[in-house]
Amino acid sequence: MSAAALIGSAVLLTACASNGAGGGNTGGGDSGSGGAITVGTTDVVTSLDPAGSYDNGSFAVMTNVYPFLLNHEIGSSDVAPDIAESAEFTSPTVYTVKLKDGLKFANGNDLTSSDVKFTFDRQVKIADPSGPSSLLGNLEKVETPDDTTVEFHLKEGNDQTFPQVLSTPVAPIVDEDVFPADAVLSDEEIVKGQPFAGQYTLKSFKKNDLASYTANADYAGMWGAPKTSDVNVKYFANETNLSQAMETKAVDVAFRSLSATDTEKLGKTDGLQLVDGPGGAIRYIVFNFDTQPFGAKTPEADEAKALAVRQAAADMIDREKIATQVYKDTFTPLYSPVAQGFTGATDAFKELYGDKQGGADAAAAKARLEGAGITLPVKLQLQYNPDHYGDASSEEYALIKQQLETDGVFSVDLQSTEWGQYSKDFPADAYPMYQLGWFPDFSDADNFLSPFFVDGGFFNNHYSSPKTNELIAGERVETDPAKRTALIEEAQAQVAQDVPMIPLLQGTQVAVTTDAIDGVVLDGSFKFRLGTITKN
Repeated sequence: MSAAALIGSAVLLTACASNGAGGGNTGGGDSGSGGAITVGTTDVVTSLDPAGSYDNGSFAVMTNVYPFLLNHEIGSSDVAPDIAESAEFTSPTVYTVKLKDGLKFANGNDLTSSDVKFTFDRQVKIADPSGPSSLLGNLEKVETPDDTTVEFHLKEGNDQTFPQVLSTPVAPIVDEDVFPADAVLSDEEIVKGQPFAGQYTLKSFKKNDLASYTANADYAGMWGAPKTSDVNVKYFANETNLSQAMETKAVDVAFRSLSATDTEKLGKTDGLQLVDGPGGAIRYIVFNFDTQPFGAKTPEADEAKALAVRQAAADMIDREKIATQVYKDTFTPLYSPVAQGFTGATDAFKELYGDKQGGADAAAAKARLEGAGITLPVKLQLQYNPDHYGDASSEEYALIKQQLETDGVFSVDLQSTEWGQYSKDFPADAYPMYQLGWFPDFSDADNFLSPFFVDGGFFNNHYSSPKTNELIAGERVETDPAKRTALIEEAQAQVAQDVPMIPLLQGTQVAVTTDAIDGVVLDGSFKFRLGTITKN
């Protein structure tokens, strides 16, 4: 699943550009009048068609140009009606959405419940391998009693994650008069058809080169008129090129991704101010329960000893040192699979391992292993990826190797593999212990639990815990918020006890602004909204 690939801190730096592209205001109601803004990014756009992409780069475009039934208000990770008037469960298996009256696409076509049904039916029918249709696994059918009413019939009742799904990459509403029902539409045809009803429309788009946005005067969603009418997004091939563009003021804003070193340097530049915001991206190490030391398919298979190895490894990790020494605090320590900022997140690993305050404890690890009858040092095979998760992965895993080998507790064989092979190898049991990362599909703790731990999830690591499965199944359908939070907390505690993975770091969103750029919003929704930025 592609969300696993989208790990890293969201880094945003702004400066006064001397050559921002575009003209003055061209609409958008109360849009600001500070002139066009140019944004630089290293994101890659797969497709402008919501059925044909499932990545940050594509969704960064979609969240600004397409309408959503539900979305995130600024400053909140919870969803609320966007182009919807209301949304609620009208029965345990029916989620009913009422649309606002008079909605239109930028091309003049009416936006009705028929377009909504077409959108979701189309996602399920196309089921593109590069698309997000898997997020609709609980959807049975969509019905439209009238032009403004949409009924989502679910297979599993009281699914507390379904409202969040309506704000994800599977949920941009498309114009049924522009998009085909059974195929992905080209970027050129999409721009030509102007099937947009978000804050912005796309004036032009050259894939992974330049996207030119202009404010949509007919936008009727929750965010209101954008502060800037014209925004241009310039795509850079790598972090170095983007950093140089920032230094030479070739762009006003640099957003995702800059290296930790460049972020630190630019953040200290005169006239720039560093601002942090919450981020949902996480990094972690996964254990393969079949091939790890004493794993189920090794000659020395022993479940109790295998658990002791995983727990002892958790004792040895000092996340604060990794965050500071490698990532210059653009990541923060993470002590649970659920990122901080999500309802129900805990510090379950901090409470159980190391010095119980976030630091490492080699003595505790030794005692745990020796108590299980294991001779030291324990040999570990640890694999990481040098290209997909950023250049700093090499430094990160060199430090992790050093930590694990402290006082002779472990002996680590550290190896790396390029992503093309790596992504095939880890599900095929090639790595006993390996690096992965995750960026949430939606802003709910379940998105850090169900995909990971229900019978091994996308890890394919052979972890299967009836207790964990029961807790996750329970929290998904629990309608009482307090009871659901308790189940989420208990699931994290169970995972921390079993250690199918070791959470390491959580990405932060980082902004650096000057007096020339204002209104940059970094909040819990993890979406980059062009409409919040203005130039003085």
